Amino acid sequence: MPSPQSSDAPKHRRPNGLTRRATLAGLAATVVTSAAATHALANGSSTPQGPARRPATLAAGTPITQADPVLGPNVTVFDPSMSIGDIQATLNAAFQQQETAQFGSGRFAFLFKPGNYQDLDVNIGYYTHVAGLGQSPDDVNITGWVRVEADWFDGNATHNFWRSAENLSVTPWDGYNRYAVSQAAPIRRVHIRGEMPLWNGYDGWASGGFMADSKVDRVVSGSQQQWLTRNSELGEWAGSVWNMVFVGVDGAPPHHFPNPSHTVVDSAPKVKEKPYLYLDGSDYAVFVPAIRTDARGTSWSNGPTPGTSIPLSEFHVAQEGDDAASINAALAAGKHLLITPGIYHITETIEVNNPNTIVLGIGLATLIPEGGINAVKIADVDGVQVAGILIDAGPGGSETLLEVGDEGSTTRHQDNPIHLHDVFARIGGAGAGSADRSVVVHSHDTLIDHVWLWRGDHGEGVGWDVNPALNGLVINGDDVTGYGLFVEHYQEHQVIWNGDNGRTYFYQCELPYDPPNQAAWMNGDELGWTAYVVADNVTNHTAYGLGVYSLMLEDATITTERAISTPEGGGIDFTSMVIVSLGQLGIINHVINDLGGPAGPGLNDGIFYLPSN
Repeated sequence: MPSPQSSDAPKHRRPNGLTRRATLAGLAATVVTSAAATHALANGSSTPQGPARRPATLAAGTPITQADPVLGPNVTVFDPSMSIGDIQATLNAAFQQQETAQFGSGRFAFLFKPGNYQDLDVNIGYYTHVAGLGQSPDDVNITGWVRVEADWFDGNATHNFWRSAENLSVTPWDGYNRYAVSQAAPIRRVHIRGEMPLWNGYDGWASGGFMADSKVDRVVSGSQQQWLTRNSELGEWAGSVWNMVFVGVDGAPPHHFPNPSHTVVDSAPKVKEKPYLYLDGSDYAVFVPAIRTDARGTSWSNGPTPGTSIPLSEFHVAQEGDDAASINAALAAGKHLLITPGIYHITETIEVNNPNTIVLGIGLATLIPEGGINAVKIADVDGVQVAGILIDAGPGGSETLLEVGDEGSTTRHQDNPIHLHDVFARIGGAGAGSADRSVVVHSHDTLIDHVWLWRGDHGEGVGWDVNPALNGLVINGDDVTGYGLFVEHYQEHQVIWNGDNGRTYFYQCELPYDPPNQAAWMNGDELGWTAYVVADNVTNHTAYGLGVYSLMLEDATITTERAISTPEGGGIDFTSMVIVSLGQLGIINHVINDLGGPAGPGLNDGIFYLPSN
């Protein structure tokens, strides 16, 4: 089958912001002439450029008023009895507003009641959450598209962040349902009856994504550079570039790294799917899936997802304009929390102190801590789940945006762990902000199910001395598991793992773009800061599929000594690692400790793979 692109496909990661795009345009065509280049887009789409380009969005009538009496003004609930033209008009209006609003203030959730929706084009823009309200994905079927494109950025999908699709099925018009995204754009509990390309075709590339609990006839990764698929069912997967990881996936390709770069883990040792809003009869409820061990495939293909339903009456439903005091009062009274789409400026830390509390955001609900406070503190109690929120650092200088548990705690949670699902943190980009650390996990047995922790490299309020941030993720608890850790651009170690028996399934990291010189990028006498550090006291640690990338825009000779640092010993097991000098700007001397590498200008063509330590 012909490849959709030649082996000279662009491999460069995203340009450093729209304002610098012209300066970096030449980098977009940088060729990584390595083993990866010869296979990067093999087995691609059945047409030379991927699926046909989309026709113009369907014409439609008067938009529906975007308001729901229960869920607030930023949530629209559709019913199959409504005019498709009116539904389309509402979707079109939101997409027109959100297509390029990378740091805009709009937040939307579009929810579909169970039933069939014929001839509908759901084009998902920034801060837009599209979801079905059935208990199973197949309860909502859309004939048409539920798609993400990158036409606004000339096919470059590496800025397609902060959006999601969940709990519905799609029968594509032409057999193709494109989902061209990068970080913080999860696709969960979705059934695609056709092919799903993960990039924009011949004219584009993409860089990082996450899919879980989904069923897809065929996935074509194309120029998508890295991706995690967890607990899903695939008819076929075609393609790879640097780092494709499959955990508990029926129909995953064979394990092979690199050429192609497929890392396959048979099952997820312990996982709980993200809670979701649905209709229980005519009433809203939140379904909380049960924990699974040694899990393969979806939670729903062989019958209803096991779990517990919680009526919405047991939730405090926060709407834009609510303050942290009212939220905390509801949580202290034993309520769960549903945060509807909006931007919430908070002047006190949101405290989650009761066990088994569900905190569920929809529509990329965004918290901004004011005055240097921390945004969210989870007590060291069983069963708390926090899902679907974006925390934007404020200008006051928080110590930690999200803290899980208490420092030094010895409490164990192996039977009912704390979960984080689709938790995103941002420092700079939308505006001035700073924080020492984005997420700190003290609680043992915590499960992290997809995070993107990002020190902004473009947008407003960014610069080496403008949006300071030390570390993205610090894990102090034992037996913590991470599925899909995306951590980027922090000024010291990106991830520090102090707890024992940690497990990571997929890690993606870009080092900061903006150190002004080597002197600014030093860890004492060592060149640069390490992207993934396992502390010297740790005796057991396992990790699969790690990619660390360097793009030093101020000086291509700025060097990082090693991407990964671990203690020696038989309990330390790393599988499938890659380092890349993007555009051959910046040097990484070693992959892990003193093994592997280098990658940099004129060094191994800017890329080095290491199958294991």
